[in-house]
Parts: sequence; structure tokens; C-alpha cells
Amino acid sequence: MTLPAAPAAPAPSQPATHGCQRCGATVPIDVGLCERCNPLGLADSSSSQLHGTVFIGVVLAVIALALVARLSLAGVGPFSASAVSAVQAGDGLAITLTVTNSGTGTGQTTCRVTDPVDRSGGGSAFLLSPQIRGGGTATFTQTVTQLGSRVRPFTVECSAP
Repeated sequence: MTLPAAPAAPAPSQPATHGCQRCGATVPIDVGLCERCNPLGLADSSSSQLHGTVFIGVVLAVIALALVARLSLAGVGPFSASAVSAVQAGDGLAITLTVTNSGTGTGQTTCRVTDPVDRSGGGSAFLLSPQIRGGGTATFTQTVTQLGSRVRPFTVECSAP
């Protein structure tokens, strides 16, 4: 009768390691920086401190961008517009609009031109106005194909910035 073989001795486990946060050298899992990068053995920053700092930086950047956007658009609009004319131009229409900037700042707007008879909402064209100074009016013409080539009355709505 043969006796079962004795179980093999477990291999010594390797201590858990990872790379140094600065240079990538192998360090124990509970250490952030190697001896070369942290010769005085100063305490490492905790991950919650690092993540919190990054989070605060992102929040401050978003707030700064919102303030810049708000200040750059202050005083622009509202805009009012009217369709002056529509002339057949090839397979589309050359539409002339007059747009007034009622605000105090210079800006431009996007105007939506639609056929008031078309209740499906599918027939519309978007025209970008030129820069209009505060309190000023601009008349401009653009050719569009989205409305077909049949001349008819149109309604115009301009968005606020």
C-alpha cells in the first residue's frame, strides 16, 4: 500500500508592491514614494487628499469658465428680426433679414426661418447673423435650400445668446 504524497510546502508569498508615485520604482503597497524620492521619510499624502484637491481644482475651473462665458455675453441681445424678402435663387431661396440687437453689447444670433403655413415644423432654415453692435440693426442675405425654391411669406425667430 502506498501512502499519499505529503502536500507541498506553500511557496513563500511575495509582499504586495506597486510603483513609486514619482519614479515608478517598486515599493511596498503601504508606501507611496521610494527612498530616493522621499529621502526624509515624510508622510505621504492620502489618496482622499489627492482626489479632493483634483476635485476642487475641477470645480474651480468650471466656475471660472462659467464666469468668463457670462461676462463675454453680458449685454448682448435680445434680438428681434423680420424677413425683408425672399427671392428664388437656383434650387433655393435668397432670404434677406433685418435683425436688431436691443442689448448694449456687440454680438450675433442664429435666426430660424419657417413657413407659418407648414405646421409639421419640418421646413425651417437657420441663418447666422453678422456681428451687430449694441442698439444696432443689420440687414443681410443668405441663400438656403431647406425651404425649397417657392417664394412665400416666412416667419423669423432669433435666439438669445
